[in-house]
Amino acid sequence: MQLTTDDILSEYLIAPDPGATRLTRAVDGHDETGAPTCISVVEERPLTIFLNKREIVTAMTIGDYPDYLALGFLRNQGMLSDDDQITGVDYDEDIDTVVVRTARETDYEDKLARKTRTSGCAVGTVFGDMMEGLDGLTLPATSLKTSWLYALAQKINRTPSLYLEAGAIHGTVLCQEDRPLVYMEDVGRHNAVDKVAGWMLSERVSGTDKILYTTGRLTSEMVIKTAQMGIPALVSRSGFTAWGVEIAREVGLTLIGRMRGQRFTCLSGEGRLIRDTDPAHVTHEDRKHRRKGGGE
Repeated sequence: MQLTTDDILSEYLIAPDPGATRLTRAVDGHDETGAPTCISVVEERPLTIFLNKREIVTAMTIGDYPDYLALGFLRNQGMLSDDDQITGVDYDEDIDTVVVRTARETDYEDKLARKTRTSGCAVGTVFGDMMEGLDGLTLPATSLKTSWLYALAQKINRTPSLYLEAGAIHGTVLCQEDRPLVYMEDVGRHNAVDKVAGWMLSERVSGTDKILYTTGRLTSEMVIKTAQMGIPALVSRSGFTAWGVEIAREVGLTLIGRMRGQRFTCLSGEGRLIRDTDPAHVTHEDRKHRRKGGGE
């Protein structure tokens, strides 16, 4: 029996809200014949993140879940640890600013001086010592059933989202077995995964038995962030970068890309896959819910 949209949405703890007024804007234009048209386009606004008294970064974002984005960004940059006591997360909508406060004093002058512009869309930025967070890291050898992957792909592709509403956006979904839990979207895939990381930090959720599904490329940045979140499997519709694959193999991350319909490619962690489903029996994607892969 095929799940309905309501059935799928009921599985999520956080699902996209494509109807939210602040996330898209109606814009008038003309189509290829010159006829008037009006479409929804994704909003993009700056969000400045402070850690205590120090300004860390200004990110371009769609503006939802600013608290999770700030927490996740700081966590994935190594500026917050899992045992940090967070005393406050304050968002000022009028000036698009989030201030994260901790019980300990923080000073990241040296880290802030070493920035690396990433290959991510919307000009992603990470700090130059991000790789240091992987020293000695080995992810749990958690098994991954192919039946979960096929079920997740069908559910996620049929979830109402900003991507289906307006395009020009990336999605990242935290999953457990065949259930999607938290679905975040943003103009940059790095922002979407940081929102997931922020939710996990806020709710004290472990990544040990989780899967991260993303619509974007499997770059070094995505692999590093997934590993730092303690998640042992990263899955995407899109392709790989060589460095991303190399890092995944070093830390023991199961890395699966080009997952569309019945097909996928595993370039790291093949030994953890439990092939419990014959691909020939997997339902093809219908055109209505088909999403792009490749260079997104």
